Amino acid sequence: MQAYVFPGQGAQFPGMGKDLYDQFPLAKELFAEADRILGFSISDVMFHGSDEDLKQTKVTQPAVFLHSYIAYRCLAEGKPNMVAGHSLGEFTALAVNGCLTFEEALTLVSKRALAMQKSCEKQESGMAVVLKFDDSIIEQVCAGIQDEVVVPANYNSPQQLVISGSKAGLEKAMEKLREAGAKRIMLLNVGGAFHSPLMQPAQDELALAIEQCHFHQPACPIYQNATANPASDPEVIRKNLLAQLTSPVRWTQSVCKMIEDGASEFTEFGPGSTLQGLIKRINPDVKTSGK
Repeated sequence: MQAYVFPGQGAQFPGMGKDLYDQFPLAKELFAEADRILGFSISDVMFHGSDEDLKQTKVTQPAVFLHSYIAYRCLAEGKPNMVAGHSLGEFTALAVNGCLTFEEALTLVSKRALAMQKSCEKQESGMAVVLKFDDSIIEQVCAGIQDEVVVPANYNSPQQLVISGSKAGLEKAMEKLREAGAKRIMLLNVGGAFHSPLMQPAQDELALAIEQCHFHQPACPIYQNATANPASDPEVIRKNLLAQLTSPVRWTQSVCKMIEDGASEFTEFGPGSTLQGLIKRINPDVKTSGK
């Protein structure tokens, strides 16, 4: 069975999407439509902007969504049996399986990016990756820090877990993890504590937009970050999509569940190949490719 997967924030690069634009008339149409929906020329920033330009909050998330969605529309060979996306990529997956229209998904992505930026500005916070260490110990360490916010945020692969929280919370957790024997811990270059309780203001702001958006019956199940389970009911999908902002991304669990449910080939659409690498670490036996 075919699984299509879509990356999240951090996969962007200067010039992204230009090859699709030059090669496919459909890509030209979709980029023009995106510029209209967003009210500025995101295509110009994607094709000609610098690294710094692409790090603008209003650009980054819509840019990764656009590259991934347009790559799917132009390069996919057949329809998927199931879909999933990493964080932001969940919105791309919902556009691909028809639960959201292109315009609905892009509009929500734009609102999500701006809401998350506001939450980041409220408190000094961030994320750190812990490599080759036991998930259960990381969970215990985070749970033991009561006076600051720090939580497991991204279960990326069996040997990579990202924690998220306040600056002080991260510092305490990193110190305790080193005491417990963790050798490789690195702060990530991100704007805030994504997928943690510190994103509650963004979740509150996005709730109205998601509530007002019409979720359609999808063509295939989506394995959602918040639960790692397949969902086809539009109301369940809506609830899980909103929960995603303050819940951990259960990527390892999602991929395992997709394989258990019959996925034998994973195709990543969009910039980079991060998800292919994570999937290979989760299960080296499945076939992966990228477009």
